[in-house]
Amino acid sequence: MTTTLTKPHPQKTTPRERGHRPGATARRRNWLGGLAGWLWLAVVVVPLYWILITSLKARSNYYASNPLAPPTDPTLDNYQLVFESDFISYFWNSVVVTVGAVVPAVAVSFMAAYAIVRGWRMRFLRAVNGMFLMGLAIPLQATAIPVYLIIIKLQLYDSLLALILPSIAFAIPLSVLILANFIRDVPKELFDSMRVDGATEWGTLWRLAAPLTRPAILTVTIFNALTIWNGFLLPLILTQSPSQRTLPLALWTFQGEYGVNVPALLAAVVLTTLPLIILYAFGRRQLLSGLTAGFSR
Repeated sequence: MTTTLTKPHPQKTTPRERGHRPGATARRRNWLGGLAGWLWLAVVVVPLYWILITSLKARSNYYASNPLAPPTDPTLDNYQLVFESDFISYFWNSVVVTVGAVVPAVAVSFMAAYAIVRGWRMRFLRAVNGMFLMGLAIPLQATAIPVYLIIIKLQLYDSLLALILPSIAFAIPLSVLILANFIRDVPKELFDSMRVDGATEWGTLWRLAAPLTRPAILTVTIFNALTIWNGFLLPLILTQSPSQRTLPLALWTFQGEYGVNVPALLAAVVLTTLPLIILYAFGRRQLLSGLTAGFSR
């Protein structure tokens, strides 16, 4: 007896069925994602391009030319005008306020986060952590009047210290939250081994917790520096004299009673953002890794 093996015929698929393959759908989605990415890039780059080319235009030719056209006769007169308008003094005030607020805020937040994580069973520390979390829900605008009255009572109005102290207070809650999440990820066995070796809590804080949470420390440092550097509301309500102005508030200098010197204003914007760009370029990797890894459980 002989058997005949028949080869199964492949099933025919219609063009409509072939069009619903997973690969085709993925390719269509990739095209849409790429198009959206290019559109978002244009949204971000076009304003930056306009700011840069406008800062190189003369004020007399600004309204007579196409806003997006590159300058036919670029000039640095706007930057010279900015430097002649006490830009160095405003820049130094911003540096003093930023450094004077970021360093204490990060140091206090790191020690507070360590105490909260290590002494979580203490009712007092749990209450302190709750107050820090409540601080995240209070916006700066809602405390403008109380902060103003406190600064007046302390006789600190129209001084750089009047900007530093509230900036420290508003930077601590979020810094404690990020640093506490990082410290919780440190294995408990490492703290126990340090205690067995005779290290004190202070030594464990700076010799173990600080090196292991360096990405988080850099994250909160960069984030707070960017926030305080760009601060506008506190300098507006807590300072009055031109000698105490910071860079965001000093941009008003180029706004007259009957008009605005747009090219000079944008030249000041370029010079104001340069330190932020440099800081972000050096700390971008630590900032992104800290913001993501600190909340990954």
